[in-house]
Amino acid sequence: MGSGIPQADGRLMPEPAFDARHVADAVLYMASLPLDANVQFLTITATTMPFIGRG
Repeated sequence: MGSGIPQADGRLMPEPAFDARHVADAVLYMASLPLDANVQFLTITATTMPFIGRG
């Protein structure tokens, strides 16, 4: 992804990325919650990601 991903307009551009450790930390956090609590929504994105989702 760092070398370039096809964009909607046909250009190749690198995609913003982040360390996968942040995802692991989020999963561990959710696993540490008591059984009577849950996380309904959790979105992890690179800080330079311009949009949420595609399409």
